Amino acid sequence: MSQPNPYDICLLNGYIDHDELLQCVAAEFQQTQEILISTTNVFFLIYAASLVFFMQTGFAMICSGCVRKNNVQNTMLKNLLDVCGSALAYFSVGYAFSFGDDRDEKTFVGNKNFFLTDLGHDTTGGSYSIWLFHFAFAATSATIVAGTLAERCQMRAYLMYSMILTGFVYPVVAHNIWSPNGFLSCKSVGDPLFGIGMIDFAGSGVVHVTGGSTALVATFLLGPRRGRFYDEKGERLEEPKSFPGHSKSLQMLGTLILWFGWYGFNAGSAVDIESDLKPLVTAIATVNTTLSGAAAGVTALLVNVLYTERMTGEAVYNLSTAMNGCLSGLAAITASCGVIEPWAAMVVGIVAGIVYLLASAFLERFCLDDAVNAIPVHCFSGIWGVISVGLFASPRGMHNFLGRADHVGIFYSWSRGSGDARLLACQVVGLLFIIGWTTAIMYPFFIILNYFGMFRADSLEEIVGLDVSYHGFNRSYCGEGVSQETLNQYDTEQANKLTKQEFQRIAAHEEDIEEHMKSGGVDRVK
Repeated sequence: MSQPNPYDICLLNGYIDHDELLQCVAAEFQQTQEILISTTNVFFLIYAASLVFFMQTGFAMICSGCVRKNNVQNTMLKNLLDVCGSALAYFSVGYAFSFGDDRDEKTFVGNKNFFLTDLGHDTTGGSYSIWLFHFAFAATSATIVAGTLAERCQMRAYLMYSMILTGFVYPVVAHNIWSPNGFLSCKSVGDPLFGIGMIDFAGSGVVHVTGGSTALVATFLLGPRRGRFYDEKGERLEEPKSFPGHSKSLQMLGTLILWFGWYGFNAGSAVDIESDLKPLVTAIATVNTTLSGAAAGVTALLVNVLYTERMTGEAVYNLSTAMNGCLSGLAAITASCGVIEPWAAMVVGIVAGIVYLLASAFLERFCLDDAVNAIPVHCFSGIWGVISVGLFASPRGMHNFLGRADHVGIFYSWSRGSGDARLLACQVVGLLFIIGWTTAIMYPFFIILNYFGMFRADSLEEIVGLDVSYHGFNRSYCGEGVSQETLNQYDTEQANKLTKQEFQRIAAHEEDIEEHMKSGGVDRVK
């Protein structure tokens, strides 16, 4: 049965006068249009959130492909724990800290809507879809660290870190940059910083630099995998030892899945916290995302070919370099994809490909072990992406996104005959805040974990593989390179642990008996 049209509804409501009838019909059409827009926004956000969430599959494939065979299960489980821990933390406190604020002033952190208790007024689903979208972002930030710490991080440490990151560290960053109450927000309830505020369209800083900075701090404190940079005597190797992953196919699959999910990541961000759908901004964001990823992949590959040919006399077309180059371009364009022109997106991608190569060499130079090169891809490329907004933000892009273009990228300012660098200054301040806040919280957190022996896995467990030590001993998981002597040593150590645990259990049982007898008990404990 078809729904009555607005004209019939107004007649049924008793509107006969011509003017009143027209006003009624116009009001009914307006209400129908608002419902349609609201429904479209909700569907679009859920669809975009689903794409972003699907990126977890990409991260899992990349991580599992980059590690050795005896660490695959452990790495996959950590990726799953990312999602589970992030969902619980962001539901309970994370979303409230991010956007739970209705005060008419700038604040450092939100103070309401814990456990989504303040969404009872939502009758359209808009608030719930926004939560889902931002949860997917928070989980992405946490997952960035998974690959960096692969093959040597304890399971309980990983779950604890993912919850503290998505429950407190990430929400404070998101609040101050994306919430209208944040002091860096370009849509601030008060005067924006330097009259414009920081622009991070989809999270090069909020998501990628936050996760990448955490990964950098963690790997610095955790140390490299055994044998990666130092020999058994602790002396530095002349050349770092390569630990190739067990499957390039999984790495490629993960890369393409991430690229696919990035369209939801960047295009979905055109729907801001007010759920105002901007079709033109959405379309431009997807085009720029494509161009930057492509340009970065080609640049990283070709520059590496030229370098290897110059150094060794033989050109090497490295698949991993091309894949990580693409991801670097995608991470970099995330901040600016909705406010720059397509030609600038290619420039951002080209520079991102070079940044990735330099950052990767930097990590090796200082013996920082990143099993999947997540730090160059997300942290350093994310930093470049945030800065690029202050260089290339166009008047058209700023007007479409913010509704004003008084402060633009510095290159456009020069074309106007001005030296206005306020937007660039805001971007730099924002980066300093993200890195400073993340480091200030996560550095002590990881130190505490390490102090209590909860951070790094046992050295022998690391050698035989975390699949063996955490997921049930099965020699088929060990893969190649693990000697029989090492396996026997591991067996002995596990037996000693069991013997010690049994001894402690018996001692505790005897203490219970003694306490019982001293307290006047008469029951015989057998």
